[in-house]
Amino acid sequence: MPIVHVNGLDVYFEQRGRGPRLLFFNGSGATLATTGPLLDPFTERFDTVAHDQRGLGRTAIPPGPYRMADYAADAAGLIDHLGWDRCRVVGVSFGGMVAQEFAVTWPARVERLALCCTSPGGAGGASYPLQELADLDDEARAAAYPPLLDTRFTPEWLAAHPQTREFVELLARRPARPPGGEARRGEREQLRARSHHDVWDRLPAITCPTFVASGHYDGIAPPANGEAIASRVPGAACKVYDGGHLFFVQDRAALPDVVEFLAADG
Repeated sequence: MPIVHVNGLDVYFEQRGRGPRLLFFNGSGATLATTGPLLDPFTERFDTVAHDQRGLGRTAIPPGPYRMADYAADAAGLIDHLGWDRCRVVGVSFGGMVAQEFAVTWPARVERLALCCTSPGGAGGASYPLQELADLDDEARAAAYPPLLDTRFTPEWLAAHPQTREFVELLARRPARPPGGEARRGEREQLRARSHHDVWDRLPAITCPTFVASGHYDGIAPPANGEAIASRVPGAACKVYDGGHLFFVQDRAALPDVVEFLAADG
């Protein structure tokens, strides 16, 4: 099992594919065990490295509190272990927050940067406080979750779109709390770190080509937050897709656009 010891903890990672080097950052509560299909388009074009972030999956759950800088430093330690001086970077949702933290801290190490359904924090706008969902009972959480994924997902809209309703109900039924006290603590530490994310004043430090992608109906990271990121990163491109927080599943153009951007030269 590929484990690297960085920053005092064991980090589980996977490396797949061939091509330019790519570092992938996952979203809130997501692990490599649950995100395989999302990685596949990247592994077809890149030498892709992804890891279970601290407190999640097969990575250790160290004492808290965790900081966004810790998540970025874990990734820096991982690519140091691999012997990568520079790479391309993509981050989804919470992973987009970590990717921003990584890029503003080590701008010279990032060749190209893609940020999906994410927020800068601070004056640029924060993502929805997901820690509030963690405190709800299962029924209340199932009711609150759909319109955050996509603001169109009212009970009436979903009733008229049965295939989408089935998919959303499946997502909403996922356990809100991981099994076991330590696993639950690790996820809560991630949500707590997420609530303090703020790179707004540091975004101009990013020097690489940057692409910011958002979903028009995203209730977690509204498109205005993505546009705010692009406004602060010199030369950044921004595009809004037809969908919500999962626009890369809803809009077939989204993932190919992200992959092509990351694969470009220069």
